[in-house]
Amino acid sequence: MSNNAATSTTANGDRDENRVGMNATLGDPWVLGLSAGFIVLFVAFSIYDVNLVSSVVSAGFTWTAKYLGSYFQLLLLLTFFIAIGVAISPAASAVMGDLDEPEMSTFKWLAIIMCTLLAGGGVFFAAGEPVYHFIAQSPPAFDAEVGTAAAIKGALAQSFMHWGFLAWAILGSLTSLVLMHAHYVQGKPLQPRTLLYPVFGERVMGGWFGGVVDAVCVIAVVAGTVGPIGFLATQVSYGFHVLFGLPDAYGTQLAILVALGAIYVSSAVSGIHKGIQLLSRFNVYLALGIGAFIIVFGPTLFLVNGWVQGFGEYISSFFDMATMTTETAPQWWMKWWTVFFFAWFLGYGPLMALFVARISRGRTIREMILAVAVAAPIASTIWFTLLGGSGIHYQLTGAIDLQEALTNFKFDVATLTVAQALPLGGLMAFLILILTTIFVATTGDSMSYTISMVASGHDEPNPGVRAFWGIAMAVMAAILLYMGSGQIGALQQFIVITAIPVSLVLLPSLWTGPKAAYAMARNQNLVR
Repeated sequence: MSNNAATSTTANGDRDENRVGMNATLGDPWVLGLSAGFIVLFVAFSIYDVNLVSSVVSAGFTWTAKYLGSYFQLLLLLTFFIAIGVAISPAASAVMGDLDEPEMSTFKWLAIIMCTLLAGGGVFFAAGEPVYHFIAQSPPAFDAEVGTAAAIKGALAQSFMHWGFLAWAILGSLTSLVLMHAHYVQGKPLQPRTLLYPVFGERVMGGWFGGVVDAVCVIAVVAGTVGPIGFLATQVSYGFHVLFGLPDAYGTQLAILVALGAIYVSSAVSGIHKGIQLLSRFNVYLALGIGAFIIVFGPTLFLVNGWVQGFGEYISSFFDMATMTTETAPQWWMKWWTVFFFAWFLGYGPLMALFVARISRGRTIREMILAVAVAAPIASTIWFTLLGGSGIHYQLTGAIDLQEALTNFKFDVATLTVAQALPLGGLMAFLILILTTIFVATTGDSMSYTISMVASGHDEPNPGVRAFWGIAMAVMAAILLYMGSGQIGALQQFIVITAIPVSLVLLPSLWTGPKAAYAMARNQNLVR
């Protein structure tokens, strides 16, 4: 196959990681100015008046959730089902990226996908969300009494809805097809603006228009990534306090941030085929080991039955949960659960799609869609069952009591409490803290790398650019955490607001994604 794009990748997968060299800059001034300016202004206004920033963000968050929640839900639904349609179409056999074979092995590829997309958030919520739905507030789609056996399947099913097929599909199915065709066939850069190229043509590829598109998508990812980085520091600090007696104070949190930043910045600087891949594989092995231990030595039968019932309920009540609105559910519940999560994933959508496109050369369209939109979500449901299902079991038997903690949304407490209730509780708690840390690191390194791709316009951005963005997010988390975890939460809410313009960048892929798939298939004489 030919290689029409401006990339240093050869047919055998060799790379020149430093091909950009010292000539690379921080890139498009619009992207740098708007995104870096946002970081500075958000921090500056937070220092000036914390309460004002929180109230403004909260008001925007509430308005967005109320008036645009259904639009977000519909966009995710259409993306998933159209992507599945493409995956079973004749065009799905087309190989993406003009390579005769994939750049990396299937296991390495899947490991990066699993550790990159919903990793940080999914691990943070895996223990707490199912238990919350079980004991604090039954999801609106179900009428089971909280705390009873009848509430188990609904609690798991709702968690599967939030972190399942719809969430994953928006992060790298149709959008990645558009990027694959535009980049490797038409020679366009791997940037969010390229998603709009089929609609606006060359007008969006240069000047302020394209720069603003890219900057908005970068801001959304910065807001969505700094949150998990900051919350990870509070979670590990609390865990070290409980397990080792270290002070649960800002000094400990700052030390954790420094260590975390060093890990993911080093990984991002070393590149996809080195640090990012190595870190992802390590975490997958660790997750598989922890999961196997829980299955063998934990409440095995309860977990198996819970997953079967929960997944069955997820499928049978899929549309009831996916189309729930403020007309049929409490507004606060939709705001803080379904709409919040869906908007969060939308905000990540363009840059995650870039990363999926970047690592999926040589894969067929079918392989990519099924891996991202089907296999990864099913793996997520299993992980949520292992931790969340164990939490439900121990809550039912009286081994733990998370009622007060989860009523106050203290999910860091939930994770540690569930881990300590497992056999070898102290060791399991420590290993799960390590796992959570590395999962957040894999989100940090991949997003540092991808933001650098967007800013510089290169597949292999200069290592200094990668380090700049990784350090910037860690510093922002440290400053906001110093002012209180509430500011981290406010920034996390801000991604719901940024989901408005980002959703408009993703929207055309509903029809340009299938068109790109068939264009690639026609180039390979697979369809007429």
